[in-house]
Amino acid sequence: MLITETQRLFILKVTLKDAPFFVELMNTPSWLKYIGDRHIKTVEDAENNLKNGILKSYQESGYGFYKVVQKSAPEKAMGIAGLVKRKELEHTDIGFGFLPEFESKGYGYEASEAIMKLAKDRFKLKTVLAITNPENKSSIHLLEKLGLSYQKRIKPFDDNEELLLFAKDLL
Repeated sequence: MLITETQRLFILKVTLKDAPFFVELMNTPSWLKYIGDRHIKTVEDAENNLKNGILKSYQESGYGFYKVVQKSAPEKAMGIAGLVKRKELEHTDIGFGFLPEFESKGYGYEASEAIMKLAKDRFKLKTVLAITNPENKSSIHLLEKLGLSYQKRIKPFDDNEELLLFAKDLL
């Protein structure tokens, strides 16, 4: 299901049929380094993760992470971008991740800019947050380009990993 589109991209709802793509994405070197090993090694692992994560988020908050595809090659998922409301954070946060062959080509910004527009116009969010690993310079650059500002270092999850918190008021 189409959520929105940009000049080059379609942004679509994720389905269980996308599980093989998530196995690939969640085991890329940059995902493992900056987001962490989510132990998604099989299609069944990915399906369970989707049911308890993205698909559940659609039901609970009306939004979540979305699949990003090129208009010129819509059969090939290239990444994800979207919004998630985590119990550990005061406001909804934006996130993104792309397969290596699609990194550093402007797709992350293009998709995330569309997600920020949805956050404001469709979902009526007042503030959007983002969290990222302090070593993830590409993510930090993209968040700043989207207009999010560094707030502070936080340890929101049980693993005690320190992350950078960014925020942008949408009003």
